[in-house]
Amino acid sequence: MTTIVLVRKNKNVVVASDGQVSMGNTIIKSTANKVRKIEKKNVIAGFAGSTADALTLFERLEAKLEKHAGNLARAAVELAKDWRTDKYLRRLEALMAVADKEKSFIISGTGDVLEPEGDVIGIGSGGNYALASAKVLMDTDLSAEEVAKKAITVASEICVFTNNNIVMEKI
Repeated sequence: MTTIVLVRKNKNVVVASDGQVSMGNTIIKSTANKVRKIEKKNVIAGFAGSTADALTLFERLEAKLEKHAGNLARAAVELAKDWRTDKYLRRLEALMAVADKEKSFIISGTGDVLEPEGDVIGIGSGGNYALASAKVLMDTDLSAEEVAKKAITVASEICVFTNNNIVMEKI
Protein backbone atom coordinates (compact mmCIF):
# COMPACT_ATOMS: atom_id res chain seq x y z
CA MET A 1 0.00 0.00 0.00
CA THR A 2 1.08 3.55 -0.48
CA THR A 3 -0.02 7.14 -0.67
CA ILE A 4 0.32 9.35 -3.73
CA VAL A 5 -0.86 12.94 -4.03
CA LEU A 6 -0.76 15.06 -7.18
CA VAL A 7 -1.13 18.82 -6.77
CA ARG A 8 -1.54 21.40 -9.53
CA LYS A 9 -1.16 24.95 -8.20
CA ASN A 10 0.19 28.25 -9.55
CA LYS A 11 1.41 26.68 -12.82
CA ASN A 12 3.39 24.04 -10.90
CA VAL A 13 2.61 20.34 -10.85
CA VAL A 14 3.92 18.13 -8.07
CA VAL A 15 3.53 14.41 -7.44
CA ALA A 16 4.54 13.25 -3.97
CA SER A 17 4.55 9.86 -2.30
CA ASP A 18 5.42 8.28 0.97
CA GLY A 19 8.27 5.78 1.07
CA GLN A 20 6.72 2.80 2.80
CA VAL A 21 6.49 -0.65 1.23
CA SER A 22 4.40 -3.14 3.19
CA MET A 23 3.63 -6.81 2.85
CA GLY A 24 0.59 -7.54 4.97
CA ASN A 25 1.27 -6.08 8.41
CA THR A 26 5.03 -5.86 7.92
CA ILE A 27 7.00 -2.84 6.73
CA ILE A 28 9.56 -4.11 4.22
CA LYS A 29 11.12 -0.78 3.22
CA SER A 30 10.61 2.79 4.36
CA THR A 31 12.48 4.70 1.63
CA ALA A 32 10.96 3.51 -1.65
CA ASN A 33 10.58 5.88 -4.59
CA LYS A 34 7.09 5.60 -6.09
CA VAL A 35 7.30 8.72 -8.25
CA ARG A 36 9.00 8.87 -11.62
CA LYS A 37 9.64 11.61 -14.15
CA ILE A 38 9.83 11.18 -17.91
CA GLU A 39 12.24 14.03 -18.61
CA LYS A 40 11.94 13.96 -22.42
CA LYS A 41 8.16 14.38 -22.27
CA ASN A 42 7.92 16.53 -19.11
CA VAL A 43 5.54 14.03 -17.49
CA ILE A 44 5.47 12.80 -13.90
CA ALA A 45 3.74 9.73 -12.53
CA GLY A 46 3.08 8.29 -9.11
CA PHE A 47 1.98 4.70 -8.66
CA ALA A 48 0.22 2.76 -5.96
CA GLY A 49 0.08 -1.01 -5.81
CA SER A 50 2.54 -3.77 -6.57
CA THR A 51 5.97 -2.26 -7.30
CA ALA A 52 6.86 -4.57 -10.18
CA ASP A 53 3.43 -4.04 -11.73
CA ALA A 54 3.69 -0.28 -11.37
CA LEU A 55 7.15 -0.18 -12.95
CA THR A 56 5.89 -2.27 -15.86
CA LEU A 57 3.02 0.17 -16.37
CA PHE A 58 5.36 3.15 -16.10
CA GLU A 59 7.55 1.70 -18.87
CA ARG A 60 4.45 1.14 -20.99
CA LEU A 61 3.32 4.72 -20.39
CA GLU A 62 6.72 5.97 -21.46
CA ALA A 63 6.47 3.92 -24.68
CA LYS A 64 2.95 5.24 -25.36
CA LEU A 65 4.17 8.81 -24.88
CA GLU A 66 6.94 8.19 -27.41
CA LYS A 67 4.46 6.67 -29.86
CA HIS A 68 1.97 9.55 -29.51
CA ALA A 69 4.46 12.44 -29.60
CA GLY A 70 4.11 13.29 -25.90
CA ASN A 71 0.31 13.58 -25.96
CA LEU A 72 -0.47 12.49 -22.39
CA ALA A 73 -4.24 12.16 -22.86
CA ARG A 74 -3.80 9.85 -25.86
CA ALA A 75 -1.02 7.86 -24.18
CA ALA A 76 -3.14 7.42 -21.02
CA VAL A 77 -6.14 6.16 -22.98
CA GLU A 78 -3.99 3.75 -25.01
CA LEU A 79 -2.31 2.44 -21.85
CA ALA A 80 -5.67 1.93 -20.14
CA LYS A 81 -6.99 0.06 -23.20
CA ASP A 82 -3.95 -2.22 -23.24
CA TRP A 83 -4.12 -2.67 -19.48
CA ARG A 84 -7.74 -3.76 -19.63
CA THR A 85 -7.55 -6.02 -22.67
CA ASP A 86 -4.07 -7.58 -22.60
CA LYS A 87 -4.03 -11.00 -20.94
CA TYR A 88 -0.74 -10.29 -19.12
CA LEU A 89 -1.39 -6.67 -18.18
CA ARG A 90 -4.92 -7.40 -16.95
CA ARG A 91 -3.44 -9.14 -13.91
CA LEU A 92 -1.36 -6.15 -12.85
CA GLU A 93 -2.50 -4.51 -9.64
CA ALA A 94 -1.67 -0.83 -9.57
CA LEU A 95 -3.13 2.63 -9.94
CA MET A 96 -1.34 5.59 -11.51
CA ALA A 97 -1.60 9.35 -11.08
CA VAL A 98 0.03 11.07 -14.07
CA ALA A 99 0.43 14.67 -15.16
CA ASP A 100 2.06 17.01 -17.60
CA LYS A 101 1.92 20.81 -17.58
CA GLU A 102 -1.63 20.81 -18.94
CA LYS A 103 -3.54 17.78 -17.66
CA SER A 104 -3.74 15.28 -14.79
CA PHE A 105 -5.19 11.76 -14.88
CA ILE A 106 -5.81 8.69 -12.77
CA ILE A 107 -5.26 5.53 -14.81
CA SER A 108 -6.63 2.19 -13.60
CA GLY A 109 -6.54 -1.42 -14.73
CA THR A 110 -10.29 -1.41 -15.31
CA GLY A 111 -9.80 0.88 -18.29
CA ASP A 112 -10.52 4.12 -16.46
CA VAL A 113 -8.76 7.33 -17.40
CA LEU A 114 -10.15 9.90 -15.00
CA GLU A 115 -9.46 13.61 -15.10
CA PRO A 116 -10.11 15.15 -11.67
CA GLU A 117 -12.56 18.02 -11.27
CA GLY A 118 -10.14 19.93 -9.08
CA ASP A 119 -6.40 20.32 -9.02
CA VAL A 120 -5.65 17.46 -6.63
CA ILE A 121 -5.48 13.67 -6.99
CA GLY A 122 -5.01 11.20 -4.15
CA ILE A 123 -4.52 7.45 -4.66
CA GLY A 124 -3.41 4.50 -2.57
CA SER A 125 -4.21 3.41 0.97
CA GLY A 126 -3.76 6.91 2.36
CA GLY A 127 -4.92 8.65 -0.80
CA ASN A 128 -8.23 9.86 0.60
CA TYR A 129 -6.53 11.38 3.65
CA ALA A 130 -3.94 13.12 1.46
CA LEU A 131 -6.64 14.25 -0.97
CA ALA A 132 -8.77 15.79 1.78
CA SER A 133 -5.76 17.51 3.33
CA ALA A 134 -4.55 18.89 0.01
CA LYS A 135 -8.01 20.18 -0.94
CA VAL A 136 -8.17 22.19 2.28
CA LEU A 137 -4.62 23.50 1.80
CA MET A 138 -5.22 24.63 -1.79
CA ASP A 139 -6.91 27.80 -0.49
CA THR A 140 -3.80 28.83 1.46
CA ASP A 141 -0.64 30.64 0.36
CA LEU A 142 1.33 27.38 0.43
CA SER A 143 3.15 26.34 -2.76
CA ALA A 144 2.27 23.14 -4.62
CA GLU A 145 5.28 21.42 -3.02
CA GLU A 146 4.26 22.52 0.46
CA VAL A 147 0.67 21.37 -0.06
CA ALA A 148 1.82 17.96 -1.29
CA LYS A 149 4.31 17.51 1.55
CA LYS A 150 1.79 18.48 4.20
CA ALA A 151 -0.87 16.22 2.65
CA ILE A 152 1.43 13.18 2.76
CA THR A 153 2.44 14.07 6.32
CA VAL A 154 -1.21 14.17 7.42
CA ALA A 155 -1.90 10.85 5.69
CA SER A 156 1.12 9.32 7.46
CA GLU A 157 -0.36 10.28 10.81
CA ILE A 158 -3.62 8.45 10.02
CA CYS A 159 -2.85 5.56 7.66
CA VAL A 160 -0.70 2.72 9.01
CA PHE A 161 0.45 1.90 5.45
CA THR A 162 1.89 5.40 4.93
CA ASN A 163 5.06 6.93 6.34
CA ASN A 164 6.53 10.44 6.23
CA ASN A 165 9.59 9.69 4.05
CA ILE A 166 8.40 11.91 1.23
CA VAL A 167 9.59 11.70 -2.37
CA MET A 168 8.55 14.47 -4.72
CA GLU A 169 8.87 15.34 -8.41
CA LYS A 170 7.90 18.67 -9.95
CA ILE A 171 7.28 19.99 -13.46
